[in-house]
Amino acid sequence: MLNVEMKKWIDEASYEELLRKWRFASHGESFFRGEMGDYYSKVLSRKMKEVGNSAAVAASKSIGW
Repeated sequence: MLNVEMKKWIDEASYEELLRKWRFASHGESFFRGEMGDYYSKVLSRKMKEVGNSAAVAASKSIGW
């Protein structure tokens, strides 16, 4: 079941915000499990396509590892 508040945050977050959360999340983070995890990854993928490859690479470099 999708948590309404989590879904709202995912929908409103920028690609970079989503990528940052994905990259630095703790193991087992609820955003990335089950139906919510499926939704998160679909939105992240869609937003990556929307910003384009150059902006996605720039966001990744900005975040670092």
